[in-house]
Amino acid sequence: MAISLRCFSLCSFTIFLLILIVSVKASTTQKNDEVVQSRKLVAQELQSLKNSSMVESLDDNNDEDTWNNEHAVENPEEIASMVDMNIRNHTERRKLGYFSCGTGNPIDDCWRCDRRWHLRRKHLANCAIGFGRNAVGGRDGKYYVVNNPRDDDPVNPRPGTLRHAVIQDRPLWIVFKRDMVITLKQELLMNSFKTIDARGVNVHIAYGACITIQFVTNVIIHGLHIHDCKPTGNAMVRSSPSHYGWRTMADGDAISIFGSSHIWIDHNSLSNCADGLVDAIMGSTALTISNNYFTHHNEVILLGHSDSYTRDKQMQVTIAYNHFGEGLIQRMPRCRHGYFHVVNNDYTHWEMYAIGGSANPTINSQGNRYLAPVNPFAKEVTKRVDTDTGSWKHWNWRSEGDLLLNGAYFTPSGAGAASSYARASSLGAKSSSLIPSLTSGAGVLNCRTGVQC
Repeated sequence: MAISLRCFSLCSFTIFLLILIVSVKASTTQKNDEVVQSRKLVAQELQSLKNSSMVESLDDNNDEDTWNNEHAVENPEEIASMVDMNIRNHTERRKLGYFSCGTGNPIDDCWRCDRRWHLRRKHLANCAIGFGRNAVGGRDGKYYVVNNPRDDDPVNPRPGTLRHAVIQDRPLWIVFKRDMVITLKQELLMNSFKTIDARGVNVHIAYGACITIQFVTNVIIHGLHIHDCKPTGNAMVRSSPSHYGWRTMADGDAISIFGSSHIWIDHNSLSNCADGLVDAIMGSTALTISNNYFTHHNEVILLGHSDSYTRDKQMQVTIAYNHFGEGLIQRMPRCRHGYFHVVNNDYTHWEMYAIGGSANPTINSQGNRYLAPVNPFAKEVTKRVDTDTGSWKHWNWRSEGDLLLNGAYFTPSGAGAASSYARASSLGAKSSSLIPSLTSGAGVLNCRTGVQC
């Protein structure tokens, strides 16, 4: 009996050992499979970095193997599990329908989450919103690299200069080789189907003439500092490879839009010019002015040539996600005749008024934040310019979902005709409570190659 019990115990222990060995082998096999898979993920991550600035630098120094050895770890499974966790977290964020870099600003969320934006610059042309959403700029053309900041001859510009780029007859996506300050001798007359894209460098157009968009179409201006523009003129200036002509005195606007359409002005920083920062007149339409930072200026934006110029009745302009900042006085914008959608902007300073108009414009103000100045006589957001109450009370001006702070008030008018506001609606307004996020990137962005902008 004792022998049988001992035999039974020995057999049981042997079976237990066999089960334990099989379990350990299975666990080891599974773990090894997980490690292999994780290492594959790490390899994929490293491979995806091949075009980044860090790896380019390593390749230039022929030192990648040294770098890998110096940064090796004793427990690669731990690194692999971290990569796996990051991938799973990213997948969960995708399921929730947002990215960690998202702001809710539909223009920025269209391209800024992409750390390879510098390899896909032309994707920006697909991100426009509002009335200027069809502006393709130079999307369908080649890249042109500006490597010379000089502007020696406005009639015969040198290749490699900004002036030489913008006058060409073919579509071009214009970028800059390095940081530069461009002081223009005369107006920069742009030709159709051009994009000026200053992302990744620091480009100033300043201390001379500035940009004129006249009788052309499909222009995108993105990422420029434009300031201290001066009146110029009474000179010959080239507007295309085959034409140059006499220009009378220009007013000194930062960006002057004249008889043009499908224009998108995005993510620029504008200040302190002789006349306006953005003027759009003489039948211009299909315009979007977005994500810009306006500071230190009197008459900021003029939309419409004169009360008697009725061709501007067809003008449609979207003003969205801009920050109207310190040192501004009036015209944000000042409108005539047409249809104007002022949506999700941040107004933190004015001295006279924010939005003004004459000649019966339709103004649709939605989801903006208006912070009134301390001056008790300048709390009103709106101003009807040189018009008696009997006339302007019929104009269609409305405030919908605006946040009015520090005593700010908006004076509405008109019967609210649905057809009129339909022509002054270009995108869905978001809640004014989201303004800090929507306008956090207004102005020139600090973009660096290989990382999210």
